[in-house]
Amino acid sequence: MSMILPPPGKAAEPRGRQSDEVNVYTEPKNADTWMELIRESENAFEEWNDACDNIDKLYANLERLREGRRDRQFQMFWANVQVLAPVIYARAPVPVVVPKFKDRKPVPQAASEMAERCAIVSFDDSYIHPALKQVRDGLTLHGRGALWCRHERNARGWQPERVCIDYKDRRDFLHSVSRSWAEVEWVAAASYLTRREAKKRFQKFSGDAYDKLDYKVEHDTKDVGGTDDRERAKIWEVWHKGLELVVWVSEGSEVLLDEAKPHLELQGYFPCPQPAYSTTQPGSLVPVPDVEYYRDQLEELNSLTARIHALTEAIMAKGFYPAGGNEIADAIEKAMRTRSSSEIMVPIKNWAAFGGTKEVIVWLPLDVIANTVMTLVGIRKQIIDDIYQIVGLSDIMRGSTDPQETLGAQKLKMQSGSVRIRDKQNEMVRIARDCVQISVEIITEKFDDETILAMSQMDLPRKMQVQQQIQQLQQQAAQQMMQVQSDPQMMQQLQANPQAQQAAQQAAQQALGQIQSQIEQLSQKATVEDVLAFLRNNRARNFVLDIETDSTIQLDEQQEKEQRGEFVTVLATLIQQLGTMVQMLPQSAKFGGEVLKFAISPYRAGRQLDGSIDEMTEQLSQLAASGQMPQQGGQQGKEDPQAKMQIEQMKMQHAAQENDKDRQIQIAEIQSRSMAEQRKIENEKEVAMLEFQGAEKERQAKIAQIAAQMQRDREKHAADLQKMQGDFVLNTQKQQVARQGMQEKNAMVREGMMMKAQGDAINRQQKAAQFNQASQQKAQQFNLAAQQKERQAMMPKGPPRQ
Repeated sequence: MSMILPPPGKAAEPRGRQSDEVNVYTEPKNADTWMELIRESENAFEEWNDACDNIDKLYANLERLREGRRDRQFQMFWANVQVLAPVIYARAPVPVVVPKFKDRKPVPQAASEMAERCAIVSFDDSYIHPALKQVRDGLTLHGRGALWCRHERNARGWQPERVCIDYKDRRDFLHSVSRSWAEVEWVAAASYLTRREAKKRFQKFSGDAYDKLDYKVEHDTKDVGGTDDRERAKIWEVWHKGLELVVWVSEGSEVLLDEAKPHLELQGYFPCPQPAYSTTQPGSLVPVPDVEYYRDQLEELNSLTARIHALTEAIMAKGFYPAGGNEIADAIEKAMRTRSSSEIMVPIKNWAAFGGTKEVIVWLPLDVIANTVMTLVGIRKQIIDDIYQIVGLSDIMRGSTDPQETLGAQKLKMQSGSVRIRDKQNEMVRIARDCVQISVEIITEKFDDETILAMSQMDLPRKMQVQQQIQQLQQQAAQQMMQVQSDPQMMQQLQANPQAQQAAQQAAQQALGQIQSQIEQLSQKATVEDVLAFLRNNRARNFVLDIETDSTIQLDEQQEKEQRGEFVTVLATLIQQLGTMVQMLPQSAKFGGEVLKFAISPYRAGRQLDGSIDEMTEQLSQLAASGQMPQQGGQQGKEDPQAKMQIEQMKMQHAAQENDKDRQIQIAEIQSRSMAEQRKIENEKEVAMLEFQGAEKERQAKIAQIAAQMQRDREKHAADLQKMQGDFVLNTQKQQVARQGMQEKNAMVREGMMMKAQGDAINRQQKAAQFNQASQQKAQQFNLAAQQKERQAMMPKGPPRQ
């Protein structure tokens, strides 16, 4: 799907998924249309962002890791990321800018060197290594990592201009919903500004619109990635390729905060390289995190780990013995809950109900639990191997290897593992190369001449200085001619001696030729004005310069030594062979230089030597053209041709003999070194075998020692058990005697209590009889008294007294 740009003076029709309400072509001044584009892209990446939130919690959640009561987990995901990340990216890239065509033109050569130096300084100032490490982590964890480049001018600081390369969080970088990066119409990056910063940036264009933005605390100090508690507004900077427009919008503002034409003229238009992708959904740029492909295995692995831990805690010696009662379930539950190593015996009251066993002590069946744990460990190991197969981590990459494997098998595993992650490595190299290109474009377009010269630290002449040198040489040639013509005595001598006159003319022509050659060299020399003009010409720069980066993968120290040794071997062999060819045929110097560059081009050091090789080739070619190739004895072109040919043949024969001797000496040295290395290897093998035998003997001795210790422990355990059984029988007998005594004592107590109760009953009966008798007597007395009172009351009264 190709991008259709609107013709000049006419708005383009909406296409693709844009509706009439979301059409920035017809309403480019409406902030709502731009915010609708932002929301549409956020909805497209919403599911991916939710998955990334869960991945962040799974990867590094301090609160979850510090929780003591959580289930035990196997931190497989963290371990995989820690192994993969350094393999994908480990060291900062080094910018490399070279001419595309090896024609040794002065201006492209000087321009490429100046651009490379400026890019190196810019990478150091922008802290590219931490930014690329964040891209690597985003690529490994979430499947995408994005950078954003910008030009920063600071008139007050020590550095007036710089290129800033910022890492953009996955929620702070959006682009149009497209199938491929070539179809992307716009990109947007979010920045968080306080009210004061927004006023300083946008008040000039949009007035008080900054005051209506949605200011809030996005990430406070307690959140992961938090900064402070100040309120900030999320402002989007949108670069639209179709409209060739840059706008700034935010939630809460009905108008554009700012709009302008692109302030950077970049080859890819966008101020950001294409993000580094791992895996994307077919037909879209929505990433798929790698962990989603083995999430099921991780969940099963954590479930098995929790189960193994729970069963491991249950592996503790627990025994049961008869005690009386019938609380069987409580005793078993107590045994399972007890975690103390000292409490290993649990009493059972109702021993008969426990199973009717005749054993004095019954132990928990630990072998069943142990076998279950071993089975679960084996299943977990298989799941771990499955995860390694899915991720592509070989044992060599994890630092684990089998000592019985051959070197070829180990290299095969390493190559197989590197193939699985080579795409991620290439993505990191590609995004670093794109950053170099954007940085060079910003530097050459926006930086002042003095800043570029200060960054590059190159000693290039000015055009005025070259012109002055050319004028001085021309004046010098004219003065020499005038001196010869103004001396009449010298003119007479030259006219009288034709040979002297001819020699003087040849000397004058030679001097003039040298001066003319110097003038031509000066006129072809690259000046500051020419180089800066070339760099500021975008089209010429893109057509002529080739931009790349050095490897971002951490090389193994031994591997680097082997590569350097291989390079030195190839270089020494070629120089010896090409030197013989150039000595025999000087006109082949240029061909020899090209062959030498072709042979060493795969090595990084070969690119650094290109300039020196070209200079040596040009010097040899000039000497061969002038017939002034250096010869033995310091003589140049004075011998007879035939004698010279014979001498050269003798030299060639002598050189061939010397070369044969040297080769024989080298072969002998190589053979001796090979034999020494072979003896060294054999000695190392013998030492290793002796060490292995010694280790095997030591291991056997340790095994025998452990077996003896285990036998002693078993004997001690049997003795302890026998003693425990004897103590148990003795205690049982003591308890029986104590129970009989207690029963007799209880019978005597009961008899005494019964006799006492009988005496008390007799006393109570006697007291009751006495009480009844006394009561009857009192009742009789009371009745007699009552009868007397009644009789007295019934007697007649006497006559009254006079």
